[in-house]
Amino acid sequence: MAAVGATDAPPEAWENGYLADAAATKLVRNLKGPAISIIGGRWLKYWTEAGSVLSSVGLFEAQLSSGAFQLLGMAELGLLPSVFARRGPGRSATPWVAVAASAAVSVAVSFLGFDDVVATANLLYSLGALLEFAAFLRLRAREESPSSLKRPYRVPLPLPALAAMCLVPSAFLAYVVAVAGWRVSAVAAALTALGVGWHGAMRVCRSRKWLRFNTAVAADHRLQLQDAPPPPAGRV
Repeated sequence: MAAVGATDAPPEAWENGYLADAAATKLVRNLKGPAISIIGGRWLKYWTEAGSVLSSVGLFEAQLSSGAFQLLGMAELGLLPSVFARRGPGRSATPWVAVAASAAVSVAVSFLGFDDVVATANLLYSLGALLEFAAFLRLRAREESPSSLKRPYRVPLPLPALAAMCLVPSAFLAYVVAVAGWRVSAVAAALTALGVGWHGAMRVCRSRKWLRFNTAVAADHRLQLQDAPPPPAGRV
């Protein structure tokens, strides 16, 4: 907002990296001579670029750590081969295999354009959120079934109210899916098919013992879910 108010650049000038250019110069009319440039100069441009780089590094490190520990948790639950749960030596115990796998995915995605990466991430997030809403309503619909899993809490609303609550965000998510271009949709479809195929491949590898899985923790986790006591009435 500060850069927009301080410059008179047209909208088409706002491309990647223009914020640093806007921090450096601004043409001002001078009645006694040629136009002069003010705001900060090159030093402010360099500081803006350095801050942008450090911010991007921090965001990447946070996302890399989050993705790596998700792979680590899936390996500990037996959803992925146990190799993803390997940790490095020392007190840090870094899950280096999961970090390397997450970094490899980041390198592969880096060949795409920035706009395509953002649009694909939004599309995949929308599909995942719609799946979560559907699973939430499905679990509530099966709540009275004898085979349903006991859960530690319960949203104190009836099923029609829950469906209405999920309808509003689902409409926005469906809009994001509908306006995605064919390239973004193709990438998201390929990644979704890869995830579904990977899940099937892991089930086959587990059943035929082609890879090592942490089955003891997975069985104990399922046992805890089945033996958990039902939540008290009215507990949120």
